[in-house]
Amino acid sequence: MDKVKVLIVEDEKAIADLLSYGLEGEGYETRIAATGAAGIREVELFRPDLLLLDWMLPDMSGLDICKKVTAERNIPILMITAKNDITDKVLGLEFGADDYITKPFDLREVLARIRSIMRRLAQANRAGEEAESESLRYRDLEIVPAERLVRKNGEAVDLTPREYDLLLHLCSHRGRVFSRDELLEGVWGYDYAGETRTVDNHIQRLRKKLEATEWITTVFGFGYKMEKE
Repeated sequence: MDKVKVLIVEDEKAIADLLSYGLEGEGYETRIAATGAAGIREVELFRPDLLLLDWMLPDMSGLDICKKVTAERNIPILMITAKNDITDKVLGLEFGADDYITKPFDLREVLARIRSIMRRLAQANRAGEEAESESLRYRDLEIVPAERLVRKNGEAVDLTPREYDLLLHLCSHRGRVFSRDELLEGVWGYDYAGETRTVDNHIQRLRKKLEATEWITTVFGFGYKMEKE
């Protein structure tokens, strides 16, 4: 079995070396980039399965890298941040990060979070493989799990990986009401009180891109659902 490849984008050498040493000891293949520009290049060259991304880099913000990477590739991202403010953490999640960890951290926690992300990704891939023989159709939408593609009236819709995952989750359970916490756990793969705003923002973007206000509906005081046809 091929090793899981992790790209570490971190400008503090001691931290980068610690992460690389610890991950390789657990069987991962790693590569280090000390700047944002180098990190973006390595995403293309190294083709990582997961990105460990520092928030503060010397040449650009980790948020900008996160936004660029998630717009182009379906790579899970674990943000490393010295910021402990909940607003900053939510911002990272809204830009496409899958999870975050705050400095100083324990290597065991980093490993546990990576395993959790990769477990969720494997489950999503298995679900996609089971459904890949047929597309999901709903109103004027077509969802093609094998290609992670969404079409509206035959035209491809540009969704981020997390927007796609959220749409597929709702469409696969049409008529069911989900709380924000349930969506966080089912789509993002974790449960953390106080971060449900990121669900609201993703729902708003889905509604706008798909013109879906009438069928991705709010259940006031609870959460969201996709209406049955």
